[in-house]
Amino acid sequence: MTSPSPRAVSQSSNYPIREAWLQQWDEDILEPDLPIVDPHHHLWDRGGWRYLLHELLDDLNSGHTIVATVFLQCRSMHRADGPEEYRPVGETEFVNGVAAMSASGGFGSARVCAGIVGHADLRLGARVGDVLEAHIRAGGGRFRGVRHTTAWDADSSVVNPSNVASPGLMADASFREGLATLTSLGLSFDAWLYHPQIDELTDLARALPDARIVLNHVGGPLGIGAYSGHNDEVFERWSKSIRNLASCPNVHVKLGGLGMRINGLGFEDNPRPLSTEALAAGLRPFFETCVEAFGAERCMFESNFPVDRRSCSYTVLWNTFKRCLLP
Repeated sequence: MTSPSPRAVSQSSNYPIREAWLQQWDEDILEPDLPIVDPHHHLWDRGGWRYLLHELLDDLNSGHTIVATVFLQCRSMHRADGPEEYRPVGETEFVNGVAAMSASGGFGSARVCAGIVGHADLRLGARVGDVLEAHIRAGGGRFRGVRHTTAWDADSSVVNPSNVASPGLMADASFREGLATLTSLGLSFDAWLYHPQIDELTDLARALPDARIVLNHVGGPLGIGAYSGHNDEVFERWSKSIRNLASCPNVHVKLGGLGMRINGLGFEDNPRPLSTEALAAGLRPFFETCVEAFGAERCMFESNFPVDRRSCSYTVLWNTFKRCLLP
């Protein structure tokens, strides 16, 4: 495995990235020639945590054959001034620049940020159309959709305090009008929520059957705060909601994002990083449920890097995903 460039350790107590800990475990690449599109990663430089093109390339070049990636909004590089609703366009401008660097061929064969999912405030209703048109122009043909975070829970300890959504947002008339406007432009909607909200997404998907919706992180099963110690109950409620959501043909699901603190799976709490066999054992029940419900054609593996780097390296993560596919 190639030596990573210097990475700053996150100052966030939620996501401590421990490079020395990660490097205690390495393994050969499974099926190294299998082409992979990573449909969900971030880029940022904030709070002492840098994950920009060169840090991403360290991961992409660690052994798996990554042919392309899709960037997901993360409130990075927003414009510092101008109308508030247009400030997230700065993120698309920034990412499209990174994508142009990659497209030059000077940074390897992988096409980084070949797709861009940005942010626009869908609560603007039909007025969001002008913001979306600005994203499309800024994206240079790469802009694909929007993620407007709806993650909310009555237990405030599980909610990201810097990105708090309102309860019931997906039922809001203006939000739905905004989603309809997004859909009319041929763009997709990435849904980031917690497992008690999956049924709200099902209602939204049925109300707007033409909307192309992608559920992030298998629907955000929670395992901390009020949900700590209730794994069986959480899984039962989550799996029932997932099967109900899968009845909506306009919804796809991303398999990943379970290395976060909020999931309570504790992968990061071991003296050494877990092997792919151990990680796969923890992830397989969630992935198998999704594949059985949605069908393989509506599922995609995602890295959610650098966030999930707190639990394992990029090499180990994709080995784990491959192992989950093995009988």
